[in-house]
Amino acid sequence: MKTNRRNFFQTMGAGAAGFGLASTLPLASCAAPATSTSEKEDDQILFIGDDIAIADTAYGKVKGFILRGITQFRGIPYGADTSGKNRFMSPQKPKPWDDILPAVWWGNTAPQIMDNRYANSYSSFADHWNYDDVSEDCLKLNVWTPAIDSNKRAVLVWLHGGGYTNGNGIEQDGYMGENLSRKGNVVFVSINHRLGPIGFSDLSGVGGEKYKDSGNVGALDMVAALKWVKENIANFGGDPDNVTIMGQSGGGSKVCTVAAMPAADGLIHKAVPLSGSTTSAMDQDVSRKLGEYILKEAGLEPSEIDKLQEMPWKEYILLTNKASREFAQENSGRGVRVGFSPVADGINIPKGIFYSEKNGVSSTVPMIICSTFHEWGTSRINPELEKITAEEAKEMMKSGTGLRRGGLGDKAAAVYDAYAKAFPGATSYEIMTLISSNRNGVVKTATAKINQPAPVYVAWFGWEPPLFDGRMRAFHCSDICFWFYNTDLMLTHTGGGARPRKLSEKMSDALLSFMKNGDPNCNTLLTWPKFTAENGEVMILNDVCEVKNDPDKEGRELL
Repeated sequence: MKTNRRNFFQTMGAGAAGFGLASTLPLASCAAPATSTSEKEDDQILFIGDDIAIADTAYGKVKGFILRGITQFRGIPYGADTSGKNRFMSPQKPKPWDDILPAVWWGNTAPQIMDNRYANSYSSFADHWNYDDVSEDCLKLNVWTPAIDSNKRAVLVWLHGGGYTNGNGIEQDGYMGENLSRKGNVVFVSINHRLGPIGFSDLSGVGGEKYKDSGNVGALDMVAALKWVKENIANFGGDPDNVTIMGQSGGGSKVCTVAAMPAADGLIHKAVPLSGSTTSAMDQDVSRKLGEYILKEAGLEPSEIDKLQEMPWKEYILLTNKASREFAQENSGRGVRVGFSPVADGINIPKGIFYSEKNGVSSTVPMIICSTFHEWGTSRINPELEKITAEEAKEMMKSGTGLRRGGLGDKAAAVYDAYAKAFPGATSYEIMTLISSNRNGVVKTATAKINQPAPVYVAWFGWEPPLFDGRMRAFHCSDICFWFYNTDLMLTHTGGGARPRKLSEKMSDALLSFMKNGDPNCNTLLTWPKFTAENGEVMILNDVCEVKNDPDKEGRELL
């Protein structure tokens, strides 16, 4: 497979911003960098050698490098190769090593279909993808830390987006942990884990006890990474008893799912799902039925199921995707949720609604939930959409044209009018996009989580970049680099400069406060109240931040 390795120096500097740009970023007043960043630009900023950046793990020593005062490790194994006999099995611990392991390059991306990944040039430009070798030996993680010492710094573990099918821990430049680590004196960890049919094929119904966990091995990988953090992060200057998990899109759903898993109890202390959340997992009756379709598509009897472990991973993914399409077609109109995602097996992942037990799993874990105004806008490369009238928008909404959901039928006009009332300055296209990107999932998750004693905070990101003639708006993924203080790094999402950096100061300060104290309130942002079911308090994140009480309630409830 042809891979997309960037120039070493470009990637070392984390992509579009260039090799030395991050060293020029101003630090917020609350920053506590472990090492000085006041060196002149022509001083050495990269250090690597025999006695530099060496840390212990339970499996052997690893060697990284120091870049701009932050020590980095890339591709540390937290689990064994998942191919062959380990496919569909719970993650195994990595085999210990004797020599010092070089941890200076990203670990393999989990198996996924890479064909035509870069077919849309505008999307590839805007999201600036980082992909590398793809293999089943993918249970690797990356660490950014201010120092290898005995200080107990708050730890953030990043769960990447891409649904449960695509992505990796460093796929966008905005995912890089260097700037947040420096600004807040924290440890940043990102992970890769099994995805799609390799990570979530439920073969328990056709394969018996041996395959009992097969529908959830991708989720169990994430727990294994958290166990690695618990066991090893103190050797990297982190506090194993203060771990925040954070993710966006599919990663946001991963955060919610992992927070509900009994095996993760005590491993996480705060949770932040962005632009993706969930309160339940897949019905196991459905996932097991899909397992039957997989076996049928492979032409195997239950006694031959082990042959699925021998099949090349790409061949297996293509086969299972075909089986999934056939299953969906034969069950269309029945409301069956089909695909490859975590399964409510009642053992690894609970059945029913997450967080239902007041003092159950994650009852002491506070949560920030955020989404963006225009998650699913499509006018970036289609300026004609900007010209639609209110009546045209209502007609489109009736059938679902331009919406990432089914048509609204006769309710379309009422929903449109309710959103137009809540957002009087919005254009017809913006109103349609707000509806498509509605916050029903956010409010549902927040309402479920407040059944437990830990607080919940809700945000809504509305900042729009001055790119593509202003048509990008507050799109899906656009808030990530603001939380991580990377707006001058993820230039294709922000344009760079003082304006996005000003909001990023506030958002990253709030995140750092939440990581350390379980409360996002900080000196740079106005008071952020806890979410309540009665008022639906939400922090609007924009050039001017403000708190509102459930501003889209009327229209959202009509949906």
